[in-house]
Amino acid sequence: MKLVSYQSFGQARFGAVIGAGIVDMARASAALAATDAAIRPLPATIEPFLAQTDVLDASARAVVTAAEAGALDLYCLPLDGTVLLPPVPRPTKIICVARNYAEHAREAGLQISDIPILFPRFANTQIGQGAPIVVPAVSHQLDWEGELAVVLGRGSHGRRIGKAEAMDLVYGYTIFNDVSVRDYQFRVTQYTGGKNFRHSGPCGPYLVTKDEIADPHKVQIVTRINGVLKQSANTDTMIFDIPTILEHIADFIDLEAGDLIPTGTPAGVGFKRNPPEFLKDGDVIEVEVTGLGILRNPVVNEAVI
Repeated sequence: MKLVSYQSFGQARFGAVIGAGIVDMARASAALAATDAAIRPLPATIEPFLAQTDVLDASARAVVTAAEAGALDLYCLPLDGTVLLPPVPRPTKIICVARNYAEHAREAGLQISDIPILFPRFANTQIGQGAPIVVPAVSHQLDWEGELAVVLGRGSHGRRIGKAEAMDLVYGYTIFNDVSVRDYQFRVTQYTGGKNFRHSGPCGPYLVTKDEIADPHKVQIVTRINGVLKQSANTDTMIFDIPTILEHIADFIDLEAGDLIPTGTPAGVGFKRNPPEFLKDGDVIEVEVTGLGILRNPVVNEAVI
């Protein structure tokens, strides 16, 4: 399934992409449930759905099947022209991984760590497909980082899990662009400031369920700015795979349904180019990941919006 969050009358709604349209999962499931007792009504937003994927996934798939057959057109809207939000607008946590590609660590002049390096992002830094990335008034050192992100659903428990059970927690994948304000990031030894500016966390366009991705450790990440290739690498070159990352996080905090885990960026970021390159007003950045679509966002100066 290809799931989205979209804006309707100022509110977030939960849908699935069906061809060139979106079926509203709550309204469509309510219609199906009226004639089929096996269908559970789905929530209006994606966060409570992720908290119950163990019992609601089958109903979601039934909605998608019926919509693909044309039985739910009344509850569909066109994808084109609909404002897409980040797939999970209010994730329980966003825990990012740093230096997870050896070439990126080397280009940055930093050591390769023996364990995953983690830092937090806040939910309200996220923006969706097509929303503007903002160059802040206090800095012009705005850099790109295309990444594969993991979305957790309701699986096994999330406390001190082992690698063997870690993937049970994964519900799907999305694209994350960990846009970073480099001077704020490197003023201190922890990354929080430079990684949490307003309008700096593009995510989307979709949440693709894990059954659609044969192997998340063999997908290509490509970043383009104004059509020019900047990053291209395969996730098979990650230092720490997804089970290792999840096992490490679960050592100290419970993993929960709705968590978003961006898994790190490959080489090709702007601040280590010669000369350095940074995002500027008028740029358009695209991050493409195999099977997950293209996340596209324009760049504007802070004074523009």
